Amino acid sequence: MPSSRPPAADGMVTLTRTTVAGREKVRGRHHRGESLTKVLFVLPAVVAMVALFGYPVVKNLLMSLQDYGLKTFFTGAAPWVGLKNYSTVVTDKLFSDAMLNTALFTVGSIAFQFAIGLGLALFFRNRFPLSGLLRSLLLLPWLLPLIVSSATWRSILEQDSGILNRTLLKLHLIGDPVPWLNSPSVALIAVIGVNIWIGIPFNVTLLYSGLAEIPDELYEAGQLDGATGWRAFWYITWPNLRAVASVLLMLGVVYTIKVLDIILGLTGGGPANATQTLATQSYEKSFVDFRFGQGAALSNILIAISFVFAIFYLRGTRRAVDE
Repeated sequence: MPSSRPPAADGMVTLTRTTVAGREKVRGRHHRGESLTKVLFVLPAVVAMVALFGYPVVKNLLMSLQDYGLKTFFTGAAPWVGLKNYSTVVTDKLFSDAMLNTALFTVGSIAFQFAIGLGLALFFRNRFPLSGLLRSLLLLPWLLPLIVSSATWRSILEQDSGILNRTLLKLHLIGDPVPWLNSPSVALIAVIGVNIWIGIPFNVTLLYSGLAEIPDELYEAGQLDGATGWRAFWYITWPNLRAVASVLLMLGVVYTIKVLDIILGLTGGGPANATQTLATQSYEKSFVDFRFGQGAALSNILIAISFVFAIFYLRGTRRAVDE
Protein backbone atom coordinates (compact mmCIF):
# COMPACT_ATOMS: atom_id res chain seq x y z
CA MET A 1 0.00 0.00 0.00
CA PRO A 2 1.62 3.32 -1.00
CA SER A 3 2.52 5.77 1.77
CA SER A 4 0.18 8.72 2.19
CA ARG A 5 3.05 10.85 3.58
CA PRO A 6 4.56 13.23 1.01
CA PRO A 7 8.27 12.94 0.09
CA ALA A 8 9.00 16.29 1.74
CA ALA A 9 7.87 14.90 5.09
CA ASP A 10 10.18 11.92 4.75
CA GLY A 11 13.04 14.29 4.04
CA MET A 12 12.23 16.35 7.12
CA VAL A 13 12.17 13.23 9.30
CA THR A 14 15.50 12.08 7.93
CA LEU A 15 17.00 15.55 8.47
CA THR A 16 15.69 15.66 12.04
CA ARG A 17 17.13 12.25 12.83
CA THR A 18 20.47 13.26 11.37
CA THR A 19 20.49 16.47 13.43
CA VAL A 20 19.65 14.60 16.67
CA ALA A 21 22.33 12.00 15.96
CA GLY A 22 24.87 14.76 15.35
CA ARG A 23 23.96 16.50 18.58
CA GLU A 24 24.23 13.24 20.52
CA LYS A 25 27.67 12.63 19.02
CA VAL A 26 28.81 16.14 19.97
CA ARG A 27 27.36 15.71 23.46
CA GLY A 28 29.16 12.37 23.81
CA ARG A 29 32.48 13.93 22.79
CA HIS A 30 31.94 16.78 25.26
CA HIS A 31 31.14 14.31 28.05
CA ARG A 32 34.27 12.27 27.28
CA GLY A 33 36.30 15.46 27.27
CA GLU A 34 34.97 16.42 30.70
CA SER A 35 35.70 12.93 32.04
CA LEU A 36 39.26 13.07 30.70
CA THR A 37 39.76 16.49 32.28
CA LYS A 38 38.59 15.18 35.67
CA VAL A 39 40.95 12.23 35.40
CA LEU A 40 43.88 14.51 34.55
CA PHE A 41 43.15 16.69 37.58
CA VAL A 42 42.98 13.68 39.91
CA LEU A 43 45.94 11.83 38.38
CA PRO A 44 48.71 13.80 40.21
CA ALA A 45 47.08 13.11 43.56
CA VAL A 46 46.76 9.40 42.72
CA VAL A 47 50.42 9.22 41.68
CA ALA A 48 51.48 10.99 44.89
CA MET A 49 49.36 8.65 47.02
CA VAL A 50 50.80 5.56 45.33
CA ALA A 51 54.37 6.84 45.59
CA LEU A 52 54.18 8.10 49.18
CA PHE A 53 51.85 5.51 50.71
CA GLY A 54 51.27 2.61 48.35
CA TYR A 55 54.91 1.75 47.67
CA PRO A 56 56.04 1.79 51.35
CA VAL A 57 53.12 -0.43 52.35
CA VAL A 58 53.83 -2.94 49.57
CA LYS A 59 57.56 -2.85 50.31
CA ASN A 60 56.89 -3.41 54.01
CA LEU A 61 54.65 -6.37 53.19
CA LEU A 62 57.34 -7.91 50.98
CA MET A 63 60.00 -7.37 53.66
CA SER A 64 57.84 -9.22 56.19
CA LEU A 65 57.92 -12.27 53.91
CA GLN A 66 61.72 -12.22 53.51
CA ASP A 67 64.76 -12.83 55.67
CA TYR A 68 65.63 -9.15 55.49
CA GLY A 69 68.53 -8.27 57.75
CA LEU A 70 71.56 -6.02 57.98
CA LYS A 71 73.54 -8.15 55.53
CA THR A 72 70.88 -7.54 52.89
CA PHE A 73 72.14 -3.97 52.53
CA PHE A 74 75.58 -5.31 51.52
CA THR A 75 74.76 -8.49 49.61
CA GLY A 76 71.27 -7.63 48.35
CA ALA A 77 70.16 -11.15 49.26
CA ALA A 78 66.82 -11.43 51.05
CA PRO A 79 65.65 -15.07 50.94
CA TRP A 80 61.92 -15.71 50.81
CA VAL A 81 60.68 -17.19 54.11
CA GLY A 82 56.92 -16.79 53.75
CA LEU A 83 55.08 -16.42 57.05
CA LYS A 84 58.04 -17.43 59.19
CA ASN A 85 58.60 -13.87 60.44
CA TYR A 86 54.97 -13.64 61.55
CA SER A 87 55.12 -16.96 63.41
CA THR A 88 58.40 -15.93 65.04
CA VAL A 89 57.12 -12.62 66.40
CA VAL A 90 53.73 -14.02 67.44
CA THR A 91 55.30 -16.90 69.39
CA ASP A 92 57.84 -14.56 71.02
CA LYS A 93 57.28 -14.36 74.77
CA LEU A 94 57.26 -10.55 74.57
CA PHE A 95 54.44 -10.45 72.02
CA SER A 96 51.64 -11.20 74.49
CA ASP A 97 53.02 -8.62 76.94
CA ALA A 98 53.29 -6.06 74.14
CA MET A 99 49.71 -6.76 73.05
CA LEU A 100 48.45 -6.35 76.63
CA ASN A 101 50.45 -3.15 77.15
CA THR A 102 49.20 -1.78 73.82
CA ALA A 103 45.60 -2.47 74.85
CA LEU A 104 46.06 -0.95 78.33
CA PHE A 105 47.91 2.06 76.93
CA THR A 106 45.25 2.68 74.26
CA VAL A 107 42.17 2.13 76.42
CA GLY A 108 43.56 4.04 79.40
CA SER A 109 44.65 6.99 77.29
CA ILE A 110 41.45 7.24 75.25
CA ALA A 111 39.11 6.84 78.22
CA PHE A 112 40.69 9.60 80.33
CA GLN A 113 41.42 11.89 77.39
CA PHE A 114 37.78 11.74 76.38
CA ALA A 115 36.37 12.09 79.90
CA ILE A 116 38.60 15.03 80.85
CA GLY A 117 38.19 16.60 77.41
CA LEU A 118 34.41 16.39 77.65
CA GLY A 119 34.43 17.93 81.12
CA LEU A 120 36.62 20.82 79.96
CA ALA A 121 34.54 21.33 76.81
CA LEU A 122 31.38 21.59 78.92
CA PHE A 123 33.21 23.97 81.27
CA PHE A 124 34.34 26.27 78.43
CA ARG A 125 30.87 26.25 76.90
CA ASN A 126 29.86 28.61 79.68
CA ARG A 127 31.10 32.07 78.72
CA PHE A 128 33.33 33.75 81.32
CA PRO A 129 36.23 36.26 81.27
CA LEU A 130 39.49 34.98 79.75
CA SER A 131 37.81 31.80 78.49
CA GLY A 132 39.29 32.33 75.02
CA LEU A 133 42.79 32.83 76.46
CA LEU A 134 42.53 29.69 78.59
CA ARG A 135 41.35 27.65 75.58
CA SER A 136 44.35 28.91 73.62
CA LEU A 137 46.76 27.98 76.42
CA LEU A 138 45.14 24.56 76.58
CA LEU A 139 46.40 23.86 73.05
CA LEU A 140 50.07 24.13 74.06
CA PRO A 141 50.54 20.42 74.94
CA TRP A 142 49.15 19.50 71.53
CA LEU A 143 51.38 21.97 69.68
CA LEU A 144 54.67 20.92 71.29
CA PRO A 145 56.77 18.29 69.47
CA LEU A 146 56.25 14.93 71.14
CA ILE A 147 59.94 14.38 71.76
CA VAL A 148 60.09 17.74 73.58
CA SER A 149 57.05 16.82 75.69
CA SER A 150 58.52 13.43 76.59
CA ALA A 151 61.89 14.99 77.55
CA THR A 152 60.13 17.58 79.73
CA TRP A 153 58.02 14.98 81.47
CA ARG A 154 61.04 12.75 81.95
CA SER A 155 62.70 15.49 83.99
CA ILE A 156 59.46 16.08 85.93
CA LEU A 157 59.09 12.38 86.75
CA GLU A 158 62.71 11.81 87.83
CA GLN A 159 62.77 9.82 91.05
CA ASP A 160 65.27 11.93 93.00
CA SER A 161 65.33 15.35 91.34
CA GLY A 162 61.92 15.47 89.65
CA ILE A 163 59.60 18.31 90.62
CA LEU A 164 56.63 15.95 91.01
CA ASN A 165 58.23 13.86 93.76
CA ARG A 166 59.62 16.95 95.47
CA THR A 167 56.17 18.55 95.53
CA LEU A 168 54.51 15.39 96.83
CA LEU A 169 57.17 15.04 99.54
CA LYS A 170 56.73 18.65 100.67
CA LEU A 171 52.96 18.14 100.85
CA HIS A 172 53.57 14.94 102.87
CA LEU A 173 51.50 12.96 100.37
CA ILE A 174 54.26 10.35 99.98
CA GLY A 175 56.95 9.14 102.35
CA ASP A 176 59.56 8.12 99.78
CA PRO A 177 60.18 9.22 96.18
CA VAL A 178 58.10 7.25 93.69
CA PRO A 179 60.12 5.57 90.88
CA TRP A 180 57.70 6.70 88.20
CA LEU A 181 59.83 5.59 85.26
CA ASN A 182 62.00 2.94 86.97
CA SER A 183 59.42 0.62 88.49
CA PRO A 184 57.71 -2.05 86.32
CA SER A 185 54.50 -1.61 88.31
CA VAL A 186 54.32 2.18 87.88
CA ALA A 187 56.04 2.97 84.58
CA LEU A 188 53.10 2.13 82.32
CA ILE A 189 50.77 4.27 84.45
CA ALA A 190 53.21 7.19 84.17
CA VAL A 191 53.46 6.81 80.39
CA ILE A 192 49.67 6.67 80.07
CA GLY A 193 49.40 9.81 82.21
CA VAL A 194 51.76 11.73 79.94
CA ASN A 195 49.89 10.59 76.84
CA ILE A 196 46.61 11.69 78.44
CA TRP A 197 48.09 15.15 79.05
CA ILE A 198 49.16 15.37 75.40
CA GLY A 199 45.82 14.21 73.97
CA ILE A 200 43.43 16.31 76.07
CA PRO A 201 43.62 19.45 73.85
CA PHE A 202 42.61 17.46 70.74
CA ASN A 203 39.56 16.07 72.55
CA VAL A 204 38.60 19.46 73.97
CA THR A 205 38.82 21.12 70.55
CA LEU A 206 36.58 18.62 68.75
CA LEU A 207 34.08 18.24 71.59
CA TYR A 208 33.84 22.00 72.08
CA SER A 209 33.15 22.39 68.35
CA GLY A 210 30.41 19.77 68.63
CA LEU A 211 28.86 21.52 71.62
CA ALA A 212 28.90 24.84 69.77
CA GLU A 213 26.69 23.32 67.06
CA ILE A 214 23.89 22.45 69.51
CA PRO A 215 21.19 25.17 69.33
CA ASP A 216 20.40 26.98 72.58
CA GLU A 217 16.71 26.65 71.76
CA LEU A 218 16.90 22.95 72.60
CA TYR A 219 18.04 23.74 76.15
CA GLU A 220 15.37 26.42 76.50
CA ALA A 221 12.71 23.94 75.40
CA GLY A 222 14.17 21.33 77.72
CA GLN A 223 13.93 23.65 80.71
CA LEU A 224 10.21 23.93 80.11
CA ASP A 225 9.99 20.13 80.35
CA GLY A 226 12.21 19.96 83.43
CA ALA A 227 15.35 18.81 81.60
CA THR A 228 18.08 20.60 83.57
CA GLY A 229 21.48 19.56 84.88
CA TRP A 230 22.22 15.91 84.20
CA ARG A 231 18.86 15.47 82.50
CA ALA A 232 19.77 18.16 79.97
CA PHE A 233 23.11 16.49 79.34
CA TRP A 234 21.62 13.02 78.93
CA TYR A 235 18.61 13.92 76.78
CA ILE A 236 19.93 16.95 74.83
CA THR A 237 23.72 17.27 74.90
CA TRP A 238 24.78 13.65 74.51
CA PRO A 239 22.38 12.68 71.68
CA ASN A 240 23.56 15.69 69.65
CA LEU A 241 27.21 15.04 70.53
CA ARG A 242 27.20 11.28 69.96
CA ALA A 243 28.22 11.48 66.29
CA VAL A 244 31.24 13.68 67.07
CA ALA A 245 32.14 11.49 70.04
CA SER A 246 32.09 8.27 68.00
CA VAL A 247 34.37 9.75 65.35
CA LEU A 248 36.68 11.20 68.02
CA LEU A 249 37.00 7.89 69.86
CA MET A 250 37.74 5.89 66.71
CA LEU A 251 40.25 8.47 65.51
CA GLY A 252 41.85 8.52 68.95
CA VAL A 253 42.30 4.75 68.89
CA VAL A 254 43.96 4.86 65.46
CA TYR A 255 46.33 7.61 66.67
CA THR A 256 47.12 6.12 70.07
CA ILE A 257 47.69 2.51 69.09
CA LYS A 258 50.80 3.45 67.12
CA VAL A 259 52.36 5.92 69.60
CA LEU A 260 56.13 5.43 69.64
CA ASP A 261 58.11 8.59 70.38
CA ILE A 262 56.51 9.28 73.76
CA ILE A 263 57.36 5.81 75.07
CA LEU A 264 60.88 5.91 73.61
CA GLY A 265 61.50 9.32 75.13
CA LEU A 266 60.26 8.32 78.59
CA THR A 267 61.20 4.69 79.16
CA GLY A 268 62.45 3.18 75.88
CA GLY A 269 60.07 0.26 76.45
CA GLY A 270 61.44 -0.55 79.91
CA PRO A 271 61.91 -1.14 82.70
CA ALA A 272 61.85 -4.93 82.21
CA ASN A 273 59.64 -4.43 79.12
CA ALA A 274 56.89 -3.01 81.33
CA THR A 275 56.05 -0.34 78.72
CA GLN A 276 56.79 -2.43 75.64
CA THR A 277 54.06 -2.08 72.99
CA LEU A 278 53.70 -3.38 69.45
CA ALA A 279 55.07 -0.10 68.12
CA THR A 280 58.18 -0.12 70.33
CA GLN A 281 58.74 -3.83 69.73
CA SER A 282 58.61 -3.26 65.97
CA TYR A 283 61.11 -0.41 66.34
CA GLU A 284 63.50 -2.54 68.38
CA LYS A 285 63.30 -5.49 65.99
CA SER A 286 64.11 -3.21 63.05
CA PHE A 287 66.57 -0.63 64.36
CA VAL A 288 68.13 -2.29 67.41
CA ASP A 289 68.27 -5.97 66.44
CA PHE A 290 68.35 -5.17 62.68
CA ARG A 291 65.80 -7.92 61.95
CA PHE A 292 63.89 -5.85 59.46
CA GLY A 293 61.69 -8.74 58.32
CA GLN A 294 60.38 -9.36 61.83
CA GLY A 295 60.00 -5.64 62.44
CA ALA A 296 57.98 -5.36 59.23
CA ALA A 297 55.80 -8.28 60.34
CA LEU A 298 55.03 -6.55 63.64
CA SER A 299 54.26 -3.27 61.90
CA ASN A 300 51.91 -5.07 59.51
CA ILE A 301 50.06 -6.59 62.46
CA LEU A 302 49.77 -3.08 63.88
CA ILE A 303 48.53 -1.80 60.49
CA ALA A 304 45.90 -4.54 60.37
CA ILE A 305 44.63 -3.61 63.85
CA SER A 306 44.57 0.08 62.92
CA PHE A 307 42.78 -0.75 59.67
CA VAL A 308 39.94 -2.41 61.57
CA PHE A 309 39.45 0.69 63.69
CA ALA A 310 39.82 2.89 60.60
CA ILE A 311 36.82 1.11 59.09
CA PHE A 312 34.79 1.98 62.18
CA TYR A 313 36.10 5.54 61.94
CA LEU A 314 34.96 5.88 58.32
CA ARG A 315 31.55 4.46 59.19
CA GLY A 316 31.30 6.88 62.10
CA THR A 317 32.26 9.77 59.83
CA ARG A 318 29.61 8.77 57.30
CA ARG A 319 27.00 8.47 60.03
CA ALA A 320 27.97 11.90 61.38
CA VAL A 321 27.58 13.44 57.91
CA ASP A 322 24.20 11.76 57.42
CA GLU A 323 22.96 13.04 60.75
